[in-house]
Amino acid sequence: MTSPTQAPEQAQATYEPHPYIGGRNAALRALAAWRMEWPGAPRVVILTGSPGTGCSRLLTGFLMLCDPEYRKGLELDAFDPATVPPDLPAPSVPSVAGLTAAQTLWLLADHYGLSATRTADIFPELGQLPASGRPVTIVVPDVDRAGPVRGAGEPARVVRDVLKPLAAVDSIRLLAEVPREFAAELAESLPSGEARIIDLDAPEWADPEGLVLQAEALLNPQFGAPELPFTTDPAARRALAEAIARQAGDGAGSRLTVHLAVQSILTHSEGFDPADPSQLPGGVGEVLDLHAQRLDAHPRTLRQILAPLALAEGDGLPVHLLTPLASAVAERDMSEGMARGMLLAAPFIRPVERAGDDVPEDERTLVALQHPGIGEAVRAGIPDVPGAQARIAMELLEAVPEQDWAKAGEYVRDRIAGHTLAAGLLPRLLTDPNLFAQADPVLLRAAVEALPYEQLDAPARTYLRTAPLLTRTQAPAMLRAALLETAFVEDGLPEYAAVLRAALPELDWHTLWNVSVAGVDGVTVGRLAPSADGSDGAVSDGAASDVAASHGAASDGAASGSDEVAPLAVAVSVVPQGTPGSRPLKADDPEAPAVLVHDLATGSVIDADPARIQRPSEDERAASPLGFSRGADYVRVWRRGAQKGDEELVTALISATPFTGTDISAEGILLVATEGGVKALRIRPAQPATPDVPAPRAAEPEPAQAPQAPGPDAHPTA
Repeated sequence: MTSPTQAPEQAQATYEPHPYIGGRNAALRALAAWRMEWPGAPRVVILTGSPGTGCSRLLTGFLMLCDPEYRKGLELDAFDPATVPPDLPAPSVPSVAGLTAAQTLWLLADHYGLSATRTADIFPELGQLPASGRPVTIVVPDVDRAGPVRGAGEPARVVRDVLKPLAAVDSIRLLAEVPREFAAELAESLPSGEARIIDLDAPEWADPEGLVLQAEALLNPQFGAPELPFTTDPAARRALAEAIARQAGDGAGSRLTVHLAVQSILTHSEGFDPADPSQLPGGVGEVLDLHAQRLDAHPRTLRQILAPLALAEGDGLPVHLLTPLASAVAERDMSEGMARGMLLAAPFIRPVERAGDDVPEDERTLVALQHPGIGEAVRAGIPDVPGAQARIAMELLEAVPEQDWAKAGEYVRDRIAGHTLAAGLLPRLLTDPNLFAQADPVLLRAAVEALPYEQLDAPARTYLRTAPLLTRTQAPAMLRAALLETAFVEDGLPEYAAVLRAALPELDWHTLWNVSVAGVDGVTVGRLAPSADGSDGAVSDGAASDVAASHGAASDGAASGSDEVAPLAVAVSVVPQGTPGSRPLKADDPEAPAVLVHDLATGSVIDADPARIQRPSEDERAASPLGFSRGADYVRVWRRGAQKGDEELVTALISATPFTGTDISAEGILLVATEGGVKALRIRPAQPATPDVPAPRAAEPEPAQAPQAPGPDAHPTA
């Protein structure tokens, strides 16, 4: 008896082919054996093949058979029984197209309702799921399309950070569609016999009859083909289908070659001779060239029209960018030929309509290639891909109005990093802090993290450090700018913070100063009254008690000293004893904390007696125009209303690490501390209120890496 995990000889029984796949019975048998846990069937199946071989179509057709509802619309009794999996609950199918490895894991966590707050917790929790039922079955398609930026290498991260750990969990049955270069790596990570590779380019999985059926169906007027002599006559249609399939072969890209060949013929049938085998292509590249020649165009012209789409990022190019980018790649003006050129390119492109109130009018319609395999064929014919990407990047830069990224189109603003990454020019782009604030943080972070850390200049390293916070909280552009402004001050780059303040005068705050000091346990604002004799004096026991009780602030009573000199606003931090510039609260107790006093406006350290620091009274705080509320890693600042309940949100400050202290002065200076330091922000309450920002869930942060894998470090809904 033939093992269902092997590719058997063509069966002689007259079973109906799968209506969506039209063949591939050998592969379907192996997939069905995996699904039904047939004895000897592997626990992990790795589906692979070259672009256009039909991996995605095969997987889609198989998932139709795995979906209990979709099965009801199929004539299962007409199929080869060995290709029909058992009627079980549908598997989990986290598509990774456009997503990072971490985002894929959170899709799984959400699907199974896991309580994990870190990606590292997901795998152990998945391993505990089968305790009361069947094994966990997961199907991961589209690994070749992983990641928000093509050149960032996300498919490799998905294999390393998602698929390998999933495959290592004994209670998980995994089916993954991966690029060929990672198939063996994934299989070799498992014990012998646990994994099987189905490579659709390999002879053992060949399906010549299915290829003929595909061509014949595409040529059939019953399925939308125009009525032509070689489409209406069944014998002529079959003969042409056999000739197309024979010429395409059964290896790399064969399914896509057949599909495009038929589309080319049906779109422009004039001059096509079904009896002439020289008009039939043997690969995707030949489809392009033969199509152009049949329409009396030079093959180079068609490829130049398609080149910007082959190099495009995301879902496609906005229509208005196609001509200038085609001209940039071709290094000649393509304007006059583009109208006719779009008719030439019609079989290979498709429109992508975008909906939503936030989509700009001129970017609602995108143009994209019909299949990624077309892009691979076009890119293979570009002699200098980095040079072409560089010219595209320069054209996109020219499209930024007044060089203001806030006014740039969405594609230009969000996708230029991907083009400069492919051109090898991204480090040169990472000098404008306004771009950091305006660009989509997921896309920009993915591009920046693809660079070796040593290639990054100081501002790019600040962005890389801050990016996990921006992506995790999904902060809007204005809040991103404010958080970056603070980050630049923290990293000793005040000139970059100043650029953001100048470009965006409506920023919610300006960072006045930042002090790095370890072990800060609390902060408060206060007023330092000068002593009568101009000296600081010693710390009294009473003052020490007051400061200790209030985590660093003196009592609410009147301060000593002259009433004729205005008190100085200060920030008081509770720090470990021995911190430079601090004063111990109890000199005879080495375990007691100390206080560190800074000028609230400038951050200058002040050697002051805590007894002379006066905290605002409760009445003074109540009369202050601003108040705040605090969570573990966020602070919301409110403008007080005339009555309780009339408060208006001014801004929200979010931190990558928990806050250890917060206070705000009557003048609107917000003082915040973490275990790593203290900073002061001047809040700008005259500006319109910032939209509410979801507070991040208090969770243990992921271990820092340089660079880190793109994607959120904590749950994306946190």
